[in-house]
Amino acid sequence: MLNYKNYYTIPAPPEEVYIALTNPNTIRLWSGEVAQMSTIPGSEFSLWDGSIEGQNLEFIEGKKIVQLWYFGEQEEQSIVTLLLHQVKQGTSIELSHTNIPDSDYKDIVEGWNEIYFGSLRKFYEE
Repeated sequence: MLNYKNYYTIPAPPEEVYIALTNPNTIRLWSGEVAQMSTIPGSEFSLWDGSIEGQNLEFIEGKKIVQLWYFGEQEEQSIVTLLLHQVKQGTSIELSHTNIPDSDYKDIVEGWNEIYFGSLRKFYEE
């Protein structure tokens, strides 16, 4: 199992970025895909036509999102934590993704960089 940590800057205030990451209608605007998402801890979510699925664990509005990501029958839980910080350029997102299966690591990192946060950044830059 591998862990991944990175920082991303999005040119929008944390409150807007939080909504973009948690509201299914807004997720569809920047991702181009139907999303199932709720800010109720314990609820299930699905993004990118089921490519990403899991359970929502914790929310602090405008500041923090914690999710459990599913990877088949893996024993250790894969946890994603997003911390949103106000910066001069907008929002700095601190990403921590733990217990990524070795075989999925390269695709997950590429997905975070190019698809997930790449699409979100592009949405706010246009």
